[in-house]
Amino acid sequence: MPHEGVLIPGREPVLRVMPMPADMNGNGDIFGGWVMAQCDVAAAIPAMRRARGRIATVAVNSFLFKQPISVGDIVSFYAEIVRVGRTSITVDVQVYAERNPSNPVVVKVTEAQFTYVAIDDNGGKRAVPAA
Repeated sequence: MPHEGVLIPGREPVLRVMPMPADMNGNGDIFGGWVMAQCDVAAAIPAMRRARGRIATVAVNSFLFKQPISVGDIVSFYAEIVRVGRTSITVDVQVYAERNPSNPVVVKVTEAQFTYVAIDDNGGKRAVPAA
């Protein structure tokens, strides 16, 4: 029976990726900057959809590395909008790694929160459209 990966009832991952050897740090784990970049991409997807256009990252409100990620892990990123302001959108991200394909284990590896601002064609702030 095939393994279904990380399943969170009622939620789909916005991004799923497998890090490669080029993404390792000097200790052999996946470089934290790579994880941060992937989280920013994952969080930006629902923010961009909600803003119905361009957004820019204005803050990384929090970032917690709970466990290292290894080459070959299947990494799933779940993102959820937690606040919408006049021009800003705040998104929580939860990251899980699926390891050991012969006997799959899933662990939470990272959690983060980002704030984005909706921007116009000139790069200025604009209002987030009503839901």
